[in-house]
Amino acid sequence: MEHQEHEPVYVISVAARLAGLPCWILRVLDQEGVVVPQRTGSNRRLYSDVDIKTLARVRHLTEVRGVNVAGVKVILEMERVASGESSEEVDEPEVQEMS
Repeated sequence: MEHQEHEPVYVISVAARLAGLPCWILRVLDQEGVVVPQRTGSNRRLYSDVDIKTLARVRHLTEVRGVNVAGVKVILEMERVASGESSEEVDEPEVQEMS
């Protein structure tokens, strides 16, 4: 039986193993809003294939490129905006005039 790539099917332990990351990192990424899995009625995290691909991207950015979690969040959001996936507006930093 096959599933859709956006269908949440993996519990956190399986998702962590597939992405090559420890479970606690997935919890931190969820808390920080970087990769937010769907939740079951009993509040368990369920990850989709798309989430696993994103987690692999996070692993590459943190381990190979040395980017911190805040930077990863910005990079992923910029990639989503560039690909047209995001419907959220990106916050522009305020520019203060110097007097």
